[in-house]
Amino acid sequence: MRPRQGFGQKHFDPQARRGRLVPIAAGQDDLVGAGALRLHADAVIRAGLFDGAEHAELMLEPHRLTYVHLVRGELSVNGHPLAGGDAAMLDAEMRLELADGRDAEVLVFDLAAR
Repeated sequence: MRPRQGFGQKHFDPQARRGRLVPIAAGQDDLVGAGALRLHADAVIRAGLFDGAEHAELMLEPHRLTYVHLVRGELSVNGHPLAGGDAAMLDAEMRLELADGRDAEVLVFDLAAR
């Protein structure tokens, strides 16, 4: 069987990502229909920008893995401070809380556990 191939490109307005997590790529039809790029995997990638009092909370399914990558800036992930380039893996967590951002750009990966 030949693997699915392809790529996509899309601009996501920074204002739409300001203070919230926006799905930018997903394997779920409802999120693709809402504007996310199609992934051929059981995953969702969200992006957000946080500064000052901006914060977001995301309920997680504890049987999945969540990987948080801080692209730049500073941000607190479930109370743990991260700096640009840092990452955190959440396993069996019920929620993700992002707060205390300082010029922060973050990617959050919702992944199927093995």
